[in-house]
Amino acid sequence: MTHSHRELTSLLDQHGLRPSRALGQNFVADANTVRRIARLAAVGPGDQVLEIGAGLGSLTLALADTGAAVTAVEIDGRLLPVLRQVVADRATVVDGDATRLDWSALLGGRAGWVLVANLPYNLATPLVADILDFVPHVERMLVMVQREVGERLAAGPRDAAYGAVSVKVAYWASASVVGLVPPTVFIPRPNVDSALVAITRRPAPAVDPSKVSAADLFSVVRAGFAQRRKMLRRALAGVADAAAFEVAGVDPTARAEDLSVTEWGALAAAVQTSAAPPPGRQASAAPASAGHRLIGPATP
Repeated sequence: MTHSHRELTSLLDQHGLRPSRALGQNFVADANTVRRIARLAAVGPGDQVLEIGAGLGSLTLALADTGAAVTAVEIDGRLLPVLRQVVADRATVVDGDATRLDWSALLGGRAGWVLVANLPYNLATPLVADILDFVPHVERMLVMVQREVGERLAAGPRDAAYGAVSVKVAYWASASVVGLVPPTVFIPRPNVDSALVAITRRPAPAVDPSKVSAADLFSVVRAGFAQRRKMLRRALAGVADAAAFEVAGVDPTARAEDLSVTEWGALAAAVQTSAAPPPGRQASAAPASAGHRLIGPATP
């Protein structure tokens, strides 16, 4: 049971609703698409599923059909009464802003949550990064995002889309694009394709935090990608000296997109033990948060 295009249009008209551009709302209006997402999420009875941006419940219903216990978060007060009516007792509906949630209270301290969501394009990158950084209760994600964003989240070294956020994801998880979604399944229709990205959290970060902190690692990563077309010896001038490159076993003529997360970790560890502190930090400074802000503003 889920919404067809005609049913979703009728629901919007019946309640005098229009998608909010400010909130980046594009509602999925295709039953096959939401069933496909639920299938790729590989959830079922006994699973705890978190959906962010539930809208009018198209994906919520598909997830509930799997037998999983679904908690659906929605920020738009106009939609909440309709969403609650649509899902009835098949899901728990939470009125909340995903950027300000009390995750511990929402998830009840339980591990093993799966995030499955159609994420607004302007929210996707910082939200995924924040969940990886701060919400270990979420062990897997299946997110629908703008195709460009999805490719960036899942990119590896030397891929065209590889950047600081790719290193961020690789630090915490493995990620892959598992499908594409055309604009035609949305109301309103966006101007770009969407991608389905599967993200699975690692048992431990890819770089040992006892060797280099996440804050110091991503300070170096950010500096390297800020001038990604330059060789690292130039992009990291004043940050990493010749000795740091030698200790790390990293070619100073390489570019930022050439390094894997483990190579970035080795270089950041060498920088940390050298005379030069990471960019923007004094040697005596307190550790910074490992949040997504370390990789700079998100680009949808």
